[in-house]
Amino acid sequence: MSQTLLSLIVFWPFLLAAFTLLVPSYMERLLKAILIGGMLVMLGLCINALIQFDPALPDGQTWMGFQLVEKRDWISLKLGAFGALSIDYLVGVDGLNIAFLPLTGLILLIASISALSIREKVKGFVLAFLLMAGSIAGCFVALDFFLFFIFFEFMLLPMFFLIGLWGGPAKEKAAVKFFLYTLAGSVFILMGMIALYMSSIDPVETAINFGLMAPGDMLTSEIIFETQQLLAGGSIPAEQIVHTFTIPYLADQSNLIPYSILSFDSETAFLGLPLRSWCFFVLVLGFLIKLPAVPVHTWLPDAHVEAPTAVSLVLAGLLLKVGAYGLFRIALPIFPELLVQYAMPLSVIGLLSLLYGGLNALGSPDLKRMIAYSSVSHMGYVLIGLAALTAEGLGGAVFQCISHGLISSFLFLIAGVIYDRTQNRNRDDFAGLVNPMPRFVALAMLGFFASMGIPGFSGFIGEILVVLGAFKSAGFNQLIPRWVAIASTFGMFLSAAYYLYTARKMFLGEFWVRDKSIQENLKDLNFREYIMLIPLLATIILLGIFPQYLMEYINPAVEKLTQMVQGI
Repeated sequence: MSQTLLSLIVFWPFLLAAFTLLVPSYMERLLKAILIGGMLVMLGLCINALIQFDPALPDGQTWMGFQLVEKRDWISLKLGAFGALSIDYLVGVDGLNIAFLPLTGLILLIASISALSIREKVKGFVLAFLLMAGSIAGCFVALDFFLFFIFFEFMLLPMFFLIGLWGGPAKEKAAVKFFLYTLAGSVFILMGMIALYMSSIDPVETAINFGLMAPGDMLTSEIIFETQQLLAGGSIPAEQIVHTFTIPYLADQSNLIPYSILSFDSETAFLGLPLRSWCFFVLVLGFLIKLPAVPVHTWLPDAHVEAPTAVSLVLAGLLLKVGAYGLFRIALPIFPELLVQYAMPLSVIGLLSLLYGGLNALGSPDLKRMIAYSSVSHMGYVLIGLAALTAEGLGGAVFQCISHGLISSFLFLIAGVIYDRTQNRNRDDFAGLVNPMPRFVALAMLGFFASMGIPGFSGFIGEILVVLGAFKSAGFNQLIPRWVAIASTFGMFLSAAYYLYTARKMFLGEFWVRDKSIQENLKDLNFREYIMLIPLLATIILLGIFPQYLMEYINPAVEKLTQMVQGI
């Protein structure tokens, strides 16, 4: 099973979606049971993958440092004088993406439980949710850029319908805005992907095509080295070159075709910059839109406000992390020298997102909009950690992705509790909720503290590691100015400001509601809400007290990235 485990994780939701088509639309309880049961199985599969992954396994016993690898020929085309095209179905995990799998399983399960409140078009919702679930999992395990892009692009369709059909009053506008922004990001990524394909070879398939080895022969490092040496010397004819989308091959600069558009010796330029720099820019821009970072963030608050709670959980907990993961998996390994060159402006974008998102959260009376801007702010830490290119910064950025996925999902559930009871999320319309809803307020305050970065919660670990990495970068590799490192600490004060202000307005003081007709609806948490909130909170506290349980997976991958950067 370990040889097909990742494929089972990816395609299990698609299989469920096919089965769901056979279920009559009026059997709504069965449809919801299928969704929850299916996501429970998916969580079990994701945990199984985490158990089978061995962070201490030497690279010599893995495929290029990846485990649970499944590699199959998918698309092969002879292109005459242009060589050959090779696209593989290739999935695998390492320290960068293994932790995203249990996060994906947990968030999807809790979102499916939240979806019990869906009353209209239940079958359509379940189908769209399942398609989205498989696409997200596919993004996190794909090691072929073409395969990654298919999942990345396909994700837009179910999310568009989930927002546009089951959202709030302005759902159509929010869905169209979400689709246009993220489609634009996908176009930028497609441009970079095509340029990388045209400039890189698959050393294994090229060696076979050139006659250095026969199909089925044992592959050795000597054959790979000889192929790359022949490529560098221009000894392999163009018609015998096999181009590739395999990400580990793209990240190996020895596989660059001499004088191709992205090679270091290319003389092709646009507006005074080499095309290699432009490819880096379009890839980073595409992933920044998905992250999202200021100023390409405006789709996120609207999407969150209009989306149903179940969709907000997935949007904040997982979809934003795909953008960050793309930066770690693709932009950094393939263009390490350009990330070093442009680390300072990238850190400034991260700082701008951190501060601008925090200030907007402070001024947003709508609870979901406040949490959405908080997400923009906290994902700014990820950019700063990435730009630092230190072990602390990179490790903290990956940890922050996992932590924020848990915390933001928890907070959107909190906002959903209020909205389900009152159809109102305006913090100015409530006061003293601790009186009728003491348990709700207790859990909400714990979520606020976690997002503030208070010690004992996972949010503290991610943020403090990023800040430490930023300060180390200012003195060690001097990629981030010291003023950026200092200013990044102000994000913690902003978080405290908008969360404590919201808590004072909504939770403390004498009980008051602007609309007196909803007072009777303000009852404390029910069993279903506990089932959703407690696992998230327990994981947030567990990672806050014992971060080594997660860092032992992240550290080996981060070490490889820092060694790659230091070798420039």
